[in-house]
Amino acid sequence: MRISCVGGGPAGLFLAVLMKLRDPAHEVTVYERRPEGSTYGWGVTYWAGLLESLERGDPVCAGAIREQSVRWSDGTAFIHGGTTTHRGDEGFGIGRRELLGILTERARGLGVRVEFSHEVAPGAAELAGADLVVASDGVNSRLRSAWAEDFGPRLTRGRHMYAWLGTSKVFDSFTFAFEETEHGWVWCYGYKYSDERSTFVVECGPDTWRGLGLDRAGEAESLELLQRLFVKPLDGHALLARPPAPDAAGQQAGVPWQNFRTLSNRTWHRGNVVLLGDAAHTTHFSIGAGTTLALEDALALADALDRAPGLSEALRHYERSRRPAVLAAQSAARYSARWFGNLPRYTRLPPEQMFALLGQRHSPLLPYVPPALYYRVDSAVNRSEALLRFKRWLGPRLGRALHRDGDGDGDEGRRS
Repeated sequence: MRISCVGGGPAGLFLAVLMKLRDPAHEVTVYERRPEGSTYGWGVTYWAGLLESLERGDPVCAGAIREQSVRWSDGTAFIHGGTTTHRGDEGFGIGRRELLGILTERARGLGVRVEFSHEVAPGAAELAGADLVVASDGVNSRLRSAWAEDFGPRLTRGRHMYAWLGTSKVFDSFTFAFEETEHGWVWCYGYKYSDERSTFVVECGPDTWRGLGLDRAGEAESLELLQRLFVKPLDGHALLARPPAPDAAGQQAGVPWQNFRTLSNRTWHRGNVVLLGDAAHTTHFSIGAGTTLALEDALALADALDRAPGLSEALRHYERSRRPAVLAAQSAARYSARWFGNLPRYTRLPPEQMFALLGQRHSPLLPYVPPALYYRVDSAVNRSEALLRFKRWLGPRLGRALHRDGDGDGDEGRRS
């Protein structure tokens, strides 16, 4: 097959690797509009299950990613002037630039042509002779937009404002911090991705964002304000608005505040064009699943192309196999985002109880049960293996039953 991947993020690059491993005769080209070594963001996070999936697809990539990742096992929350720490599953962080470097080197070593600084428009000559065109060009996919009537994209913009920052503070555990201001709550997520840097995401409601003046403050003023708010978790370290060069290439000055956009599509393929990763779906960053879903998409698409008798059947099988996992992740992400949008409902609890419910934020039942009662019942359930199995069985079914459309981080829970 002749395969053209438009977009050199993790999904497109890993698919290229997998297809060459399955058949070196495939002609695979990855087109990336940014220069080599240039990327947005800081570090990405993932969990052990992803390494198992990567190992199945390509042990070489899996080993390199594992080697360059940092690990943690605890979660820490700063709340009401104190801290509380809970034991959790082992988590991993890796710099986005390092991840892309591993995948690019592996792809080139297998014979993939990787073209950086090469933007490809719908209908371009680079796509004309391809048997398969992979739209792996992110949430703002130009290919998806060109055939929007076929794909049926739906973008839902969240209410909250967030900024994806970095810091020289290296967190020993996955860190949350919650600060109440006269204009409302501001919270952050911090996790290390190397021995020198951590990702630091700040989020708040739009009224808080405007009330604090973050809508009109310059970069230096914004960072100084946020450093004062989160002085304890940062422990005197600075916040950074943009990664050092070459990541900063083409980025504008200022703190990049955004609304998160949740994307879904009616279908993920049309003709010989298929959507992959963030071009097909997004999940709110509070569950840390975006990179995992993108790489698992690549695995599923490669498997389908390898096993199905024809291209059309392969693309249908890919979508059928991936949709349930993506819908489950989007449901969990929706409830997670809403949990943070309802902070006053949980900040009344003792810190250790609040942290326990922070770990339960994906639950579709939690918004409908008084938090203190939920904590007591859940604690009892977790002490019983039989009840714990029933809870794991019931959770997804409740999610489907209680599913309803929303903006992803709305204030749905003004309940006590």
